[in-house]
Amino acid sequence: MTATTLAPPAAPAAPAVVVPGAEALPAPEMTTGSQRRGLQALRPRALQRLRDYVTLTKPHIISLLLVTTLAPMVMAAGGWPGGWRVVCTLLGGYLMAGGANALNMFIDRDLDGGMTRTALRPIPSGRMSPAHVLGFGVILGVAAFALFWTQVNALSAGLSLAGLLWYVFVYTLWLKRRSPQACVIGGAAGAFPALVGWAAVTGELSATAAALFAIVFVWTPPHFWALALVKQKEYGRVGVPMAPNVWGEHRTLRQMLGYALALVPLTLAPVALGTAGAPYAVGALLLGGWFLRAVWRVYRAGDLTQPAWVAYRTSLLYLALLFTAAALDAGL
Repeated sequence: MTATTLAPPAAPAAPAVVVPGAEALPAPEMTTGSQRRGLQALRPRALQRLRDYVTLTKPHIISLLLVTTLAPMVMAAGGWPGGWRVVCTLLGGYLMAGGANALNMFIDRDLDGGMTRTALRPIPSGRMSPAHVLGFGVILGVAAFALFWTQVNALSAGLSLAGLLWYVFVYTLWLKRRSPQACVIGGAAGAFPALVGWAAVTGELSATAAALFAIVFVWTPPHFWALALVKQKEYGRVGVPMAPNVWGEHRTLRQMLGYALALVPLTLAPVALGTAGAPYAVGALLLGGWFLRAVWRVYRAGDLTQPAWVAYRTSLLYLALLFTAAALDAGL
């Protein structure tokens, strides 16, 4: 009998790599250079989508809102209010504010496309559909409310939702395209986190919580009008009646100075109410003088652009440091 030589079985074919949204491609070791470059190109697209989701929440704005949430919590507790409560309150605050900002981008998508500083946002750039952004904003708001309701308390849940509704309906839908007072009345939405922080600890509101709300409320006009002075041509091009476009620069500057002058004594209200002490009072006065100086320089300037930018950036740091001083004072 002659032996029969059997050939070894053929090696199995390389498994396909299937990427959602792309055709099946062979395993990396079997790909050509162009195929490998195609696989690598999918990663930047995924990262871009993630960046777009983050952009919709406006994290640079929310970071300040979280400071104005945490400081009242520390003041209400007379120290650190507890890790889990802080985590849930700040996470809920981020989600609620992020949802409000996404809804704002959905509503203002026509304006954003006509302004240089907003033209690259997800909707006007074409990277996301309006319906996608709308759904994302609603989901964030619902998740935030549920988190506050189940893990913090009902009052903080209601106040956080009220802040979102105020921002979306009062500021964005009602006032922004109608009145230069939009950032005064509608800007109250940015003061709600102070109430949320206090309520998250105590389950109620107080005179101090109202004072902290008022501080943010009075701070908002000079803060936002400083930006409006720099961007007034863009706002004018898309038809948004910002103060410099309606009132003119001089009246806007007088209004900014008036609000800044009213703000400094108002920041001492927590001292008068007995919930802040001398260290905070000293810090509030020094910070108030610094902020006033920045606004005064805009008021006296011939060319407004540079000093207005400085005043805008100063206002952001001013509020963050003021509330940090209040928290440190309470902790001490």
